[in-house]
Amino acid sequence: MNFAIVMNVIKSKNPFQLMNFITRTAAIMLSAACALGAMATAPADEQHEALVKDHKPIFFGEGETPQSDSIRNLVENFYYDQFRSFQDPQAPYFLFMSRDSQLAMGIGGMVRMRGYFDWGGTTGTPGFSPYFIPTQRDELNRQRIGSSPAGTALFFRVIGRNKRLGDYQLYIEANFNGYQTRDFHLKKAYATINDWTIGYASSTFGDGAAVPPTIDASGPTMKMDGTNVLVRYMHHFRKSGIYVAASVETPDMTVQEDGTSTAARSQFMPNIAAMVQYEWLTGQHIRLSAITRFLPYRDMINSRNHQKVGWGLQFSTVFRPVDPLTVYATVNGGRSYSNFGGDFLLGKYDLVANPEKPGQLNTVPGWGYFAGLQYNFTPQVFMSATFGQGRYLPHHGTAAGSDYKYGLYGAVNLFWYLTPRISFGAEANFGERMNFDGTHGWGHRVGALAQFSF
Repeated sequence: MNFAIVMNVIKSKNPFQLMNFITRTAAIMLSAACALGAMATAPADEQHEALVKDHKPIFFGEGETPQSDSIRNLVENFYYDQFRSFQDPQAPYFLFMSRDSQLAMGIGGMVRMRGYFDWGGTTGTPGFSPYFIPTQRDELNRQRIGSSPAGTALFFRVIGRNKRLGDYQLYIEANFNGYQTRDFHLKKAYATINDWTIGYASSTFGDGAAVPPTIDASGPTMKMDGTNVLVRYMHHFRKSGIYVAASVETPDMTVQEDGTSTAARSQFMPNIAAMVQYEWLTGQHIRLSAITRFLPYRDMINSRNHQKVGWGLQFSTVFRPVDPLTVYATVNGGRSYSNFGGDFLLGKYDLVANPEKPGQLNTVPGWGYFAGLQYNFTPQVFMSATFGQGRYLPHHGTAAGSDYKYGLYGAVNLFWYLTPRISFGAEANFGERMNFDGTHGWGHRVGALAQFSF
């Protein structure tokens, strides 16, 4: 694909032309995929197979060295996670394994460096989020170049089997996404025993596997990727390929309080999330997720406490219609559900003020979607295209003219795995922010990635 053509389409600032471009790109990918559909093994599976083999087991304990099948099963367990995303680190290269195949431990990490150049409407942030695109021309920030080590991570995982407890797993991950994208902070910390998970983990409402690959750390708008302290039960009905899960999760909220007529109250009810998933092949599934949130506030004018209920539904899928092509799709909607990711997470949209009724806060409906295509030219090289939108739908009279109405997000990228653990990529992003008063702005970015895992 000619890079100049991509840039010309992005510069057009015409959403219909952009959609037409993405549709044509998808058609080209599908046509090429159909032509290669007779390939014996899917390239994506070959790439995963190369990664699974790229490990150095170090055995401890007495007895004979376990068979290769037992070693492989332990390694595969490092990738077995229904909430895993493309951005998550790979299994560590060095693995400590017991000779009875009952315990495996790994310490690993990755060095991830991103560079980017913005023009037109610069977001001013390492992540490309339509929410931050300025709607007024800013002569001081028309172009911006930047780089970030955000996403560089270290992690520790233990997987084992105990006669009394059954299967168990411990996982700790920390990365450099804090202050100025350099501070080291905790990202995940949880324990899993059989069907139960306790700790700081990905919300049950999310589906990381259905998010298309991007170099941009923010990813598609309305991507639900929240992490919470939770207690989750998840069961796999192996014969049918069905997963069911439910969790109680620590709540959080952002409220448009003014301290005079309205005020946020302490939350005292957990979020409740659930999902059901059907997986017909490894890495290919459809999922329906739901969440309920309890959002308390105080009416200072009438001296009354209130509690609103927010909720969200999400349908997501990832599948391969033919071997070289992977399809990703997610659509979600509800009321005040989006504190778990996407553009709405960046503003105060859980409870919003009603100017027609001072002292009252309302939940707000909204919806979003994104879809992506990934085409593997070889097991080591693939291209993907993504387009998404998020919409904020307040009741009449509850949104200021300059408030966020919707955002568009698009990405086209190319990834190359020099080895199973060394990868490079390049990406073009475009986005639009539209306000209720009709003012809008477009943002454009080209970025690059270098990533090294160990």
